[in-house]
Amino acid sequence: MKRLSLLFLIVIGIISCHKKYQPRNFNNLDIQEFAFDSTSIRAIAVINKNTVYFAGSRGEVGFTTDAGKSWTTKFLTYQDSIIPNFRSIALNGKNVFALSIGNPALLYKISEQQTTLVYQENHEKVFYDAMQFFDENNGIAMGDATEDCLSVITTSDGGNSWMKIPCENLPKTVDGEAAFAASNTNIKIIGKTVWIATGGIKSRILKSTNMGKTWKIFETPIVQGNPTQGIYSIDFADKNNGIVIGGDYSRPEENSANKAMTIDGGKTWNLIAEGQNPNYKSCIQYVPNTNGKEIFAVGKTGVSFSNDAGNSWREISKEAYYSIQFANENIAWLSGNQKIGKISLK
Repeated sequence: MKRLSLLFLIVIGIISCHKKYQPRNFNNLDIQEFAFDSTSIRAIAVINKNTVYFAGSRGEVGFTTDAGKSWTTKFLTYQDSIIPNFRSIALNGKNVFALSIGNPALLYKISEQQTTLVYQENHEKVFYDAMQFFDENNGIAMGDATEDCLSVITTSDGGNSWMKIPCENLPKTVDGEAAFAASNTNIKIIGKTVWIATGGIKSRILKSTNMGKTWKIFETPIVQGNPTQGIYSIDFADKNNGIVIGGDYSRPEENSANKAMTIDGGKTWNLIAEGQNPNYKSCIQYVPNTNGKEIFAVGKTGVSFSNDAGNSWREISKEAYYSIQFANENIAWLSGNQKIGKISLK
């Protein structure tokens, strides 16, 4: 009898493990909005359903820990006259880091005790686009080329100091290949692997499996050739399955060659939903714990959702947002022009 009971439990366990995930359906979603006057917010870092950090265009950095009921903010200036336009934000478990676009590039480490400028770069072409951390100590940020390679800086001491990777250690860019500081999602990290997406004259994927020490570069079929075209956002469900989205910012209604997926870790990419919506988007993200089936894409043309790994989509909101990030499979935070949003998928 005991053997039969044990066998029954094993069979049930096997069936449960092989139970097919059932993606959810969403038609229209209400977005709870929080207003921020005169601040364009491109970058958010989500901790959980109640806590999110943001960095904005007026040197503003802030957060909430009570699901948006109250917000704590501070405004940073450089030499009392330069107001940083922040497009990137990242957390390493201890501190908040905010990185500005333009010249000079300013990277701040922000804690409860103090705010410290930990990296500065002066160059007429400097323009940083995205920043993420691998772990508590190791982080990476990327930006447009100042020489014949992308600008990539890294830290290995928790963000206290940052060093720029020499061009001889990076793939060469072509003239006019850059990136877009649209949503802080030009970078995706899983473990020690990092992917970086480019756009403009060329739209390609840089990949490193050792936190930026060595790199490979791969072609994509995404629309490219003009400064406003290319990949604007990249995400991976796991080390093999990933997705990119973008298009042409100057022609946001076009939906051809603006989204693609990979099943081999970024080596090859195939167009999906070709000639179908969504059109131009600035951010794409997999919903956690959905087996790579559920995906959200946001941009100035609205919010779109897929429940079949990106093969088909439906528009669920016309509200314009720059970025989306999930706290879990049921809660997401969004950032936009003079606003932060929150959606519940329950």
